[in-house]
Amino acid sequence: MSSDTVDKSSPRAWLNDRWAAFHGWQARHHARAEHRPGSGRRAAIVTGALFLALALLVAFIAAIWDWNWFRAPMARFASARLHREVTISGNLDVHPWSWTPTATVDGVHVANPTWAGRGPMADIGRIAVRIRLAPLFTGNLDLRRLEFDDPQVTLWRDKAGRATWDFSDGKQAGAPLRLPPIRNFIINAGDLKVQDDIRKLVFTGSISAHERQGGQIHGFQMDGHGTLNTQPFTLQVTGGPLLNIDRNKPYPFDADIRAGATYVTAKGAVPKPFDLGHFYMDATSRGPDLADLYSLTGVALPNTPPYDLHARLTRNDHIYRLDKIGGRVGSSDLSGEMEVDSSRPRTMLQADLVTRNLNFPDLGALFGGGPKHGVVASPAQKAVAQKLAAENRIFPDSTLDTRRIRSIDADVTYKAVSIRNAPVNLTAGSTRVKLNDGLLRAEPLSLDLPQGRVAGYIQLDARKTAPVTQIDLKLSNARLESLFPFKFQGGTPIAGTVVGRAQLTGTGDSVHKAFANADGRMMIVSPGGEIRQSIAELMGVDVIKGLGLLNSKSQQTTPIRCAVANFQARNGVLTASQMVFDTGPVLVTGGGQVDLGAERLAFRVQGHPKKFQLVRLMVPVNIEGPIRSPSLRIEKGQAVAQGGVAVALASVLSPLAALLPFVDPGLAKDANCAAMIHEDVQKGTPVKPSQVRTAAR
Repeated sequence: MSSDTVDKSSPRAWLNDRWAAFHGWQARHHARAEHRPGSGRRAAIVTGALFLALALLVAFIAAIWDWNWFRAPMARFASARLHREVTISGNLDVHPWSWTPTATVDGVHVANPTWAGRGPMADIGRIAVRIRLAPLFTGNLDLRRLEFDDPQVTLWRDKAGRATWDFSDGKQAGAPLRLPPIRNFIINAGDLKVQDDIRKLVFTGSISAHERQGGQIHGFQMDGHGTLNTQPFTLQVTGGPLLNIDRNKPYPFDADIRAGATYVTAKGAVPKPFDLGHFYMDATSRGPDLADLYSLTGVALPNTPPYDLHARLTRNDHIYRLDKIGGRVGSSDLSGEMEVDSSRPRTMLQADLVTRNLNFPDLGALFGGGPKHGVVASPAQKAVAQKLAAENRIFPDSTLDTRRIRSIDADVTYKAVSIRNAPVNLTAGSTRVKLNDGLLRAEPLSLDLPQGRVAGYIQLDARKTAPVTQIDLKLSNARLESLFPFKFQGGTPIAGTVVGRAQLTGTGDSVHKAFANADGRMMIVSPGGEIRQSIAELMGVDVIKGLGLLNSKSQQTTPIRCAVANFQARNGVLTASQMVFDTGPVLVTGGGQVDLGAERLAFRVQGHPKKFQLVRLMVPVNIEGPIRSPSLRIEKGQAVAQGGVAVALASVLSPLAALLPFVDPGLAKDANCAAMIHEDVQKGTPVKPSQVRTAAR
């Protein structure tokens, strides 16, 4: 329909006429005003009056407006951001006409996520906010005042790792809490309850931050108590006054945490207040076992004896750094640095640690064992030591927590510059430990001797229900006198090269269980050396000559032509089917078993003189009993007739020659063990087959 046909009596036609009349009046008014003096000033007054009237109208509407109309939209917006239901049951009051407008809301309720069941995560009696208007025009939010009255907060994390304080809705790792600058932050009568099923934490505390109280300015304070891993737990955090906070000045705080016998103190600051993604502090921690810190930090650390450490802790978003680590673990020093990345699905720990002087028994706690008498130990570790001593055992039964191992990845280097009080004469050591998705491998692992080295790897596979432990260690270029540094009649009774290798695999969640079913092999070889001749003669029980040399304190030696002990491990039992110790005057052979589960051994060895002596007896010797304290017993009435041992030596060593490459490929052709077989066959006196079997037993 065209405009010409519009019904002039209709409302639309009437509006069109009025609008045209207004434009005509405005044109005539401006035309007359151009010819009258002061017309511009009057036009400005009219315009200002119109705007003032409009402002007064808006102010009047705002004054009588019911702001509660916005409660539902605000609650829906907050629910969408927090991924849980938010409701407002009280009044919403806004005072917008100021350069620092204010707003208050009463009765704010934040529900738990759906998986946590019914009930509130937070109930807040009242929230009051005051902001600066000017910074909003530059895109910044400046909170002049933020006040919470009677906040009641209940937090929970279940065993599956779901936390009610995680607002990411499972889509990304929770970001650190960052708030805009708050000049005046007040918390009145706040209560906090935390239950963490993973860390076994139950905590009830109070939170307060007052502007002024009794004429004094008070800072932030949080106090609470509860239990952590069934041990009493207390927490106290204090901060500077939350009044006139400057965004560009660090906000100081102190913390004091006690969990059972574990004690942590810290003094630090937040560089930009209310940005908790960044802070630094000087912290100290002491306690009976570093592994206990898992409940506080969520980082799986190894078992240790009592420790007292200090470090500089810095947070940069998801990265935590510990610099200038120093202190003691047991009676050993520890220094270095550490970094923890919590942004990954599994926390990543990297560290470079050094011990200048390691007391070797301190490592006992690493495997769940108890230290020796006199070594720094916790009550629990002393109880383990007493139990092992009472049962005359070595391997501890302490259970490995595989869940903790699977919760973290790691790459740690460790160096012990010097070692003391080791079972053998170790001087230094180092290793690199990598942990990836439950697979832990210490490689390379190196332990130095005064001469020689133990090197290889240890692997723990905790990805399965029952952990599997693998050991492959080689002893190379070592000396007998270093491994057994004892003196006899003023001199060294035995000297020579020694090499070896142990390759074992066992299953179990404790050291004892892993050894109790271990399979594999172990071999020790001394391809050459020398032994005090008096001792060598006594091994063949040459009563007159051996005792004579002992009484004369003779330092005369005889060559060690070859010494070999070969063990096969099956279901926790090491069986030595071939044991040979060959010297100039005597060949010693034997065999036996070491039961790693029962921790007992039983060996039978016997000397075979290479030359006939009228008063020489060949008497078997038994070594048996607990590994920790075996006894030696001579079989009375079991003297064996003398005879040549060349065939016996050949029959024993020939099979061993094929096994020597297990330890070192060069032994098969270079060692005296292989070279002397042919020589003794040529020089020795033949014996009967029955004598060969007797010698080999």
